[in-house]
Amino acid sequence: MANMDDRLDQWLRDAHAMEKQAEQMLSGQASRIENYPQLRARLEQHLNETKSQREKLEKCIEQRGASTSGMKDIAGKFAAIMQSFGGVIVDDEVVKATLASYTFEHMEIASYRILIVAAEAVGDTATAEICKEICREEKAMAAWLADHADEVTREYLKREQVELETAKR
Repeated sequence: MANMDDRLDQWLRDAHAMEKQAEQMLSGQASRIENYPQLRARLEQHLNETKSQREKLEKCIEQRGASTSGMKDIAGKFAAIMQSFGGVIVDDEVVKATLASYTFEHMEIASYRILIVAAEAVGDTATAEICKEICREEKAMAAWLADHADEVTREYLKREQVELETAKR
């Protein structure tokens, strides 16, 4: 059985791999979204936040005397690449990407809540504060996606209807 410090280190490595996966996923989504400038801009903004989050986690892990997990990072990036390929072959990618991103944000929020408790339990207040900061950014992104999902869906359906009508002519 791992002690609390070991468990925190493990969970920080998991979060690091999760952020690397998020980077890959966000980059792929943002690069393919053409007709939704507001969504694309928010994804690009969150991509920058995600890169910063990954760097902050690296510092936390390093300060704790641990290291990141290359295998977990590779597995996370591979999962994101496969998800990106899946988005290329569906015609409703923007709607599915919104759903996937909203779901992923909530997984990240839960992960950071766990990390905050674990860091506080071992007395690592610096890591707890960084995780709180990251959690706030994830909550903001999830809220933005929730606030704009209806708009994205309506716009997608409107564009699809125009394409159908144009094809009938």
